Amino acid sequence: MKSFQNLLLLQNLYRLKALGFEYSDPFSVNKKNSFEKANSVDELNQNISSCYLCDLSKSRTQSMQGFGNLNAELMIIDYNVSQSQDSANNYYTGRSGDILKNMIEKVLGLNLESIYYTHAIKCKPLNSNQPSNSEWDSCKNYLYSQIEFIKPKVIVTLGKDAYAKVTSEEDNFQSVRGHVIDFKEYKLIPIFHPTHLLRNPDDKKIAMNDLKTIKNCL
Repeated sequence: MKSFQNLLLLQNLYRLKALGFEYSDPFSVNKKNSFEKANSVDELNQNISSCYLCDLSKSRTQSMQGFGNLNAELMIIDYNVSQSQDSANNYYTGRSGDILKNMIEKVLGLNLESIYYTHAIKCKPLNSNQPSNSEWDSCKNYLYSQIEFIKPKVIVTLGKDAYAKVTSEEDNFQSVRGHVIDFKEYKLIPIFHPTHLLRNPDDKKIAMNDLKTIKNCL
């Protein structure tokens, strides 16, 4: 019965073709099934903005590729996009953003435009949940490509999650925080996330020493 139905369908298709109709194979628009190596930062940013490698593409407001100087000596890597960053489409938002700005401008003595700030996960997690391992797996090549293009002198990771994902190391964060670590051809320094300092103000003195270490490496 099924073969007979297929035969009727095929006959109808041939009849329509004889009348001048043309057919093409189905295709998907802006669908990427695998990571595409970019040849420039602009191309990389376009790949990130049109990425559909994980489910966050279905819920995101936008992708946040990164902000700052493409020739920066200092690259700061956060773990994931926060709700306030996503809502404002801005990298330095809320009290956490104010703390980070003060770290950069008042302690390191740098302009926000002179450093490069990005996230390991480029889209805000759904309902502000923790990103999944599969979401990181989809995003990590974008981050590593950014590092290769910018070639910073120093990489700073904010918090234990960013450090663990970027380096693939599951060490106790406290044992490496503030230390200068060789990561590929770069110097990497893990520090407290600004949100941690909001909840634990006593650790600001420790963070100040870590920032001095960063400044000495630049």
